[in-house]
Amino acid sequence: MFHAASSPGQNRAPLPPAQSPAPGVPSPRKPAEQSGTPGKQRDAFFDNAKYLAIVLVAMGHSWEPLKADSRILEAVYTVVYAFHMPAFIVISGFFSRSFDMRPDRLKRLITGVAVPYVLFETAYPLFKRVIDHAPHQEISLLDPWYLTWFLCALFIWRLTTPIWKLVRHPLPLALALAMLASVSPNIGDDLDLQRVLQFLPYFVLGLCLKQEHFRLVRRRSVRIVAVPVFAAALAVGWWAVPRMNSAWFFHRDSAQELGAPWWCGPVMVLALFGCSLVLTACFFSWVPGRRMWFTSLGAGTLYGYLLHGFLVKAADYRGWFDHAWLHHPLGEILVTLLAGAVVTVLCTKPVQRMFRWAMEPRMEWAFKQDAAALARERRKAEQRPREKVSA
Repeated sequence: MFHAASSPGQNRAPLPPAQSPAPGVPSPRKPAEQSGTPGKQRDAFFDNAKYLAIVLVAMGHSWEPLKADSRILEAVYTVVYAFHMPAFIVISGFFSRSFDMRPDRLKRLITGVAVPYVLFETAYPLFKRVIDHAPHQEISLLDPWYLTWFLCALFIWRLTTPIWKLVRHPLPLALALAMLASVSPNIGDDLDLQRVLQFLPYFVLGLCLKQEHFRLVRRRSVRIVAVPVFAAALAVGWWAVPRMNSAWFFHRDSAQELGAPWWCGPVMVLALFGCSLVLTACFFSWVPGRRMWFTSLGAGTLYGYLLHGFLVKAADYRGWFDHAWLHHPLGEILVTLLAGAVVTVLCTKPVQRMFRWAMEPRMEWAFKQDAAALARERRKAEQRPREKVSA
């Protein structure tokens, strides 16, 4: 393999100086990649954003049993629900841009999304039977329960990725589908298709974004503007508490099911999409781009997301939220901090190792071996002895 280096070539013309690749052309591999380091280096910004978003998700779930007694807490709850899942879904779409129907990617979709969906969609009802003494709690893979709707939605969104990459105007088309869903109560609860369709524009937006778009919202000027924007959002949220049904932010019901005229559905889809985008941009502007103590936890956010639901539901079933002192400001702050600490622990490496069998099973036994991958492995194996001899 290295014979060319030892063959006569002293009279060759010198190579031209290295130049930056043209736009759209991949740059040469970095030394770390040449030396066999697996995968690309993770971007600290996205790991930070995922971790902070999942902490907000856990805090929001801990507020649900408490917010009825506090208008301020319900206002904060409303603002957080306006952007925390949209931010998470935008990032999911951004990292789904390369998805196609290649066998190895389909395999990862099945083992990393479909299998955890089946396991947790089974585990949550069984958990309710035991903890809440509900022997008649049904297990249904067609009706996502509590947190599993996101896995179902992600599976469907990612499978449709090649379509969104093919059509000319993907985001307007996704918004049109979301608006149609908001006026279609007959969609029903199967696979939580209302949420799948109404959250779809955020996923498609993520597919359309590039790195430079995230750099734009991380400028200092945007961080400064984000302060009055969030302050205004909290004020509007406080004003809207007695005037607006917060279920609009869940995107799981049509306008008719929420007791509103049908035309409110498309209007609210567009209005909430605009508000969510503004708040999501402000959230991203505050996310640090450097490595932090919690950066490595961003790789375990799915663990924190799915596992914290058992603790929240256990507290709810056992009546832990019924203590009167938890419904005062100090109690609400304590619950908030505890929820953040718990989901942080659930994102750590030891917890990932403990539950990897459920979240990221290998399942080699379930799949045919890819002939192309086997051929690549054979070529690598054949090249190694030649490289040693040449060296």
